[in-house]
Amino acid sequence: MNDSHVDQERLKDKVSLILKVNYVSSALSLIFAAICYFGLNIKQIIPVIFVAFGICNLLNTWAFHKYKNITTTYNISSIMALISALIITLYSGGINSPFIFTLALIVFAGYVTTKRYGQVYLILVFCLVLLIFLQSIPDLSITENIIPEGSKDLFNLLSVLFSMFLLGNIFGKNLLKTHHALYRSKKELTAQMEEKETLLKEVHHRVKNNLQTVSSLLSLQSRNVEEARMKTLLKSTQNRVISMAMVHEMLYMRNDITQIEYKSYVQELSEYLIRSIKGLDSKVQLKIDIPDIKLGIDTAIPLGLLINEAVTNALKYGFADEEEGEIYIVLNKELDKQYVLNIGDNGKGFPETITHKNSKSLGLKLIHNLTRQLKGTIQRDVSKKGTNYIIRFHEITQQLHPAV
Repeated sequence: MNDSHVDQERLKDKVSLILKVNYVSSALSLIFAAICYFGLNIKQIIPVIFVAFGICNLLNTWAFHKYKNITTTYNISSIMALISALIITLYSGGINSPFIFTLALIVFAGYVTTKRYGQVYLILVFCLVLLIFLQSIPDLSITENIIPEGSKDLFNLLSVLFSMFLLGNIFGKNLLKTHHALYRSKKELTAQMEEKETLLKEVHHRVKNNLQTVSSLLSLQSRNVEEARMKTLLKSTQNRVISMAMVHEMLYMRNDITQIEYKSYVQELSEYLIRSIKGLDSKVQLKIDIPDIKLGIDTAIPLGLLINEAVTNALKYGFADEEEGEIYIVLNKELDKQYVLNIGDNGKGFPETITHKNSKSLGLKLIHNLTRQLKGTIQRDVSKKGTNYIIRFHEITQQLHPAV
């Protein structure tokens, strides 16, 4: 449901509520006027005000059907209701009149319509109540209670019933209806979200399966290749595919399908690479220091490929055969929301004169290109033995073009 449709539904509900309140309050006012005049022997002011409000409010409501301006209609009705309620309250006991609660209904109606109108009418009613209170002071009073002594109890009862009927039958029903509508909408949205999450998980699962199929095809192809260089290239490509498949597998396995816990991913990926390249009896130690960091897929995959290349290069060129060594991967988040990856080994290393620009190594080129894809910077740390990098980057919030 788009925003314009929601706004139209909201306006429709508001119009319906205001018109219903106007019609009911006008009818009740005319009935109350008749009861006051004929049943309670109240001949002055109060029945006149009830009749005047009832008729004027009906005319104002009928005018809406011609001019279609609900804001003007509402404000005219509210102002007439404020004036009428104030006069009736002043002439029916002042601060002790139960009809004073009608003023609170006007504030409530304002908040039901909009927060702004509710605040305006709250301030107005607050001032009016203070004015009514001042009228209870004999020296300041300019009105008198015109309700006959024998009719006061019945008038008070009818005033309470008048307020209760408007509050319960009109506003109460409307609020309950709105609550149920919101509850239904929430249930529908929850169901839709769960359905989309299930579909997204299925997508990740299928992508993972497809990548694993590609990995298997590369593995089968490498078995039929005798040339060592080509076999190595196929194996490197297979590892890159597996590093991407692991991201989708972790997204599928977890409740949060937008982010993965990166420490477990790096641990699993690095251990796989060591087994794949050096075998189960490898003497290369793995040191991983990553706190509780979660990354989205647009950052996790290129960063995973970068780590894959760095670890692969270390295993292939940093340590000869059964040589012992250490690979470390440290990832931290700084205060400016920038991530810093320290990755390297204590192996043989390579000369400073060799860069990604003059080297024929695909792995070295990929490390720099993937850093660029992460909108980051890369610096080689020559103060340490082996090959070591300091890479700074920010999390990617949208899908970028793949590194080439």
